[in-house]
Amino acid sequence: MCHLFAHQPQRDYESQTRSLRMGGHSTSIRLEISFWDTLEEIAAKEGMSLAKFLTTLHDEVLDHHGEVKNFASLLRCSCLIYRAKSAVVVPEFRGSVPAILDAAE
Repeated sequence: MCHLFAHQPQRDYESQTRSLRMGGHSTSIRLEISFWDTLEEIAAKEGMSLAKFLTTLHDEVLDHHGEVKNFASLLRCSCLIYRAKSAVVVPEFRGSVPAILDAAE
């Protein structure tokens, strides 16, 4: 089982800090590159720039909860939800771990 996780590309879990403007304020967010890749994919599907998507998400959380306690964690969890909803489990897989394919493949 660890083989599945240990052999992933190191690039995917390297951290990257990006600076952007949200609500007229400059901020920086540090996430692993795989999360940035997923957020860029989501933003593209929504027809928005990444900055616009993050600002929209931040504003919606503010409207719903009144505050955003940990925006980086919210982004990571949002990516996990997005990936889970776009994944398909292949039942014919005979290994010990089910194969997961992206629905776009």
